[in-house]
Amino acid sequence: MVATTVTPKNMDTVFDIAPSSEHVPLILIVDDDVVSNFMLSEILHKDGYRTVVVEDGQAALSACQQELPDIILMDAIMPVMNGFDCCRSLHIVYGDNCPPTLMITGLNDTESVEQAYKVGAVDYVTKPFHWAVLRGRVRQAISAHLAHQKLKQSLAKERLLLQELKLANQQLHRLASLDGLTNIANRRVFNERLENEWKRLCREQAPLGLILIDVDCFKAYNDTYGHLNGDKCLRQVANIIHTCARRPADIAARYGGEEFALILPNTNLEGVMHVCKSVQQRLHELSIPHTSSVAESIVTVSIGAVSIVPTHANSPQILIDWADQALYTAKNNGRNCIVSASNPTAVVPFQKNRTYEERGR
Repeated sequence: MVATTVTPKNMDTVFDIAPSSEHVPLILIVDDDVVSNFMLSEILHKDGYRTVVVEDGQAALSACQQELPDIILMDAIMPVMNGFDCCRSLHIVYGDNCPPTLMITGLNDTESVEQAYKVGAVDYVTKPFHWAVLRGRVRQAISAHLAHQKLKQSLAKERLLLQELKLANQQLHRLASLDGLTNIANRRVFNERLENEWKRLCREQAPLGLILIDVDCFKAYNDTYGHLNGDKCLRQVANIIHTCARRPADIAARYGGEEFALILPNTNLEGVMHVCKSVQQRLHELSIPHTSSVAESIVTVSIGAVSIVPTHANSPQILIDWADQALYTAKNNGRNCIVSASNPTAVVPFQKNRTYEERGR
């Protein structure tokens, strides 16, 4: 059976049932009674609704695939597929998007009414119709359905906005946490993490390692190769330092300018020195040319290293001071070397062609 569509001729009679004047509610009438269909269609048409008329449940399922109505008026007893089975199928197919269904039938026994509600009908109207009651229930069901749809759309939009806000906040947090040039942690994050690790390891009485790294003769590098190449060089050095921070708790950060830092929780001085040598070795293997350096003909770094067990009597600043003192000593001893704060007079120069095997910290 081909569905018959009827649209309003006189829009002046439309009830205030839609949230927007642009939307004319669509009613699907499903009944094998031709006279009843005609009367229903005419009455609803005069009330300003669009209508589609079909004669069985199977045709109703097909009509819903073409355009989902705002409400369905469905006879319970029909050939091919009855109203109960059709209503049940509609809820299976469309779930929460299923239009409200009003059962219209000559049956008025308790079992039929209970079955109608069981399969998902929102109301039950018996024949012969009391037209004022039917029109009121149709109007009420459509208003509730449209309000529900509008609420769903608002909630979906709100969820989308919340998701966009979450992503924006994540991006802002990322931008606030990372150095814009090197894409590793910035100084603010360095300060926060050092403070937190100091407090944690003070409670645990475990060692906290810190490495300060300075790119040797970097001003001369910029003067020779230009600032764009200088930025590229800093990114390459930062990447090497970041790859040497192997454990989840380790953090590589840009300390300022051409200076970098590595926080190494639960790491004694031996482990700290191992990381320092790894940084030097990988940088030497990269061999970034630096003809203006007084240390080497490639980019090198000076490193200050320290590891102490935090105490309540001190603050993280003592760790920074000792590492900075060691770095100062390294720079004054020809650069391209490592100095540990536990023995600032002991300078460990970089040894070419030597491979430092990794060992546990």
